[in-house]
Amino acid sequence: MRDSVVAVNASASLGRNIRAVLFDLDGTFADTAPDMAVAVNVMRHRRGMEALSTSAIRPHVSRGARGMLFVGFDMRPEHADYHPMREEFYVTYDAAVCVQTRWFDGIDEVVSVLEQRKQPWGIVTNKSARFAMPIAHATGIHPRAGCIVCGDTTAYTKPHPAPLLHATNLIGVAPECCLYVGDDERDIIAAHAAGMVSVAAAYGYVGAGNDIATWGAAYRIEHPTELLALLG
Repeated sequence: MRDSVVAVNASASLGRNIRAVLFDLDGTFADTAPDMAVAVNVMRHRRGMEALSTSAIRPHVSRGARGMLFVGFDMRPEHADYHPMREEFYVTYDAAVCVQTRWFDGIDEVVSVLEQRKQPWGIVTNKSARFAMPIAHATGIHPRAGCIVCGDTTAYTKPHPAPLLHATNLIGVAPECCLYVGDDERDIIAAHAAGMVSVAAAYGYVGAGNDIATWGAAYRIEHPTELLALLG
């Protein structure tokens, strides 16, 4: 087990009783970038464009279809073709949503310890159920997770706290007794708004130019197993 967890905020404390851990999906719990990259490159191939490397696509994965269309086609939502291109991406990705996707190294060790301690864990993602649930079933998240809250489970998505608060209702643990781990600033914003302890996953899809220190996370981890040091 690695033990180099960093308290980003000097006042950060785990003096409270942490009883559950919630994870973002893409870039935090599972490495979904390879399959997302395939979908982008299939679309580029249809247009006679060269394939992009997965490493070039990876930093944009946490932004979903918006990030994929930006990195693949320099296309933003205001573009006239954005919506049909987004639907094409959805259909393309849906055809092979979980071929290369795997849990990040160390995640299984973390959840195994949580399960041994009978501490609930779950997933809260902005990915719609259309994609998140097939991944959950194919990779073994379901039925192990105490909850799986998708981008269309509640009326709001992160950074709104509603999905996180819904997760706490499902697992029966108060927000202040939960850690939320994510690799995007909106994850940290949502955790703070929900009253949870926030953990920034620096091993995830943090793109160049993103300074984790500015997110306001209570803690930063470089590897999933560093969560075990936080939990004691």
